[in-house]
Amino acid sequence: MDIQNFFISLLNVVCEMAPYLLLGFLIAGVLHVFVPQRFYANYLSQNNKFAVVWAALLGVPLPLCSCGVIPTAIGLRNEKASKGAIASFLIATPQTGIDSILATFSLMGLGFAIIRPTAALITGICGGLLVNRLVKDEDNCSLSENSQLSTLTPQLIIWRVLKYAYYDMLRDIGLRLLIGLVIAALIQVAVPDEFFLSFGSQPLLQMLVILVIAIPMYICSTGSIPVAAALMMKGLSPGAALVMLMAGPAVNLASILVVHKSMGRRFTAIYLTTIVGFAILFGLLLNATGIDFTAGVQDACCMSTSALPSPLKIVCATVLTLLIIFALMMKLFSKFTTKKALAPGVTVYRVEDMHCSHCEAAVVRAVEEVQGVEKAKASASANTLSIKGSATEEAIRTAVEGIGYTFKGKME
Repeated sequence: MDIQNFFISLLNVVCEMAPYLLLGFLIAGVLHVFVPQRFYANYLSQNNKFAVVWAALLGVPLPLCSCGVIPTAIGLRNEKASKGAIASFLIATPQTGIDSILATFSLMGLGFAIIRPTAALITGICGGLLVNRLVKDEDNCSLSENSQLSTLTPQLIIWRVLKYAYYDMLRDIGLRLLIGLVIAALIQVAVPDEFFLSFGSQPLLQMLVILVIAIPMYICSTGSIPVAAALMMKGLSPGAALVMLMAGPAVNLASILVVHKSMGRRFTAIYLTTIVGFAILFGLLLNATGIDFTAGVQDACCMSTSALPSPLKIVCATVLTLLIIFALMMKLFSKFTTKKALAPGVTVYRVEDMHCSHCEAAVVRAVEEVQGVEKAKASASANTLSIKGSATEEAIRTAVEGIGYTFKGKME
């Protein structure tokens, strides 16, 4: 393998994605701060097709991965959202997001940037309608919106937007994004040209191979983009690439187990069948159009080795790289903070299956409602939950397990 070509390919991919990622993260931060979770519950609480449509529409722009969407969905469920709306939200949300839509445009062209969220929207709606029809749901009631933004200063609001956009999100997906970029560069350099053309007469087989690889993996909607683009340059059909972009981020083994535990067997079966079935369907339809989608990928991924990216792209790539390094270093550092001497009245519990800041926030919200909890802090990297107050261990266990996480008791 040519090391020089590897780093040139990596530089090109990072430079192409960086401006769009930085903009997408900023928009995601604005959505996170200005749109409270209860706003979604107000539109998802009716057991009808309108709640299902709203769930998909509201979920598509949200930058939640397949693990982060689970506690959010369970939280909505606890606030009386219908099962059909929850299914629509679970299916549509992790497939895409405002950041991944912009990143898809940067690497794979306008066609994929339009098709990807459209497919996620349709798949989510259809899955939700199937759940409404086939899964019994109890009565629900809508909730009033409750925003606390009016109590915050403008400086604090801006700080929360930037912190979520350029720290929390990068701490969650930074490592997976970095791995995806490296794998994409390796594919461009190490995999023979037109490798996947050996499956050319069997496009369905390509999709099935991609499904077998993608479904168990834990891959975010943004990290999957450079991998799919690189595979297309090696002969993977556009339809199979779309299957990877849909099924890979939408589900993983951990999320399957949590959904099964929280929502039941029939719900889980419809959830999985809808994702797999519609990914293949949209993949076949995309191939059937006969449109050459590789042109846009070539423009983004295969720049001439003698041509340097523009200064703006280089600056954006440098900023993005530094932000990722900082976020990952802080995440690593947080693993050792729990070893310090504990403050009086603080008890540390072990909680497993947390993967991101959304998981942490869901656990904290749940335990803060327990009587006797004065303050709570969760760490996904260290698998810990620190509680200050007089709440009993059993009450903490009930709250944590009630939202789908594994409670292991006090840390020694």
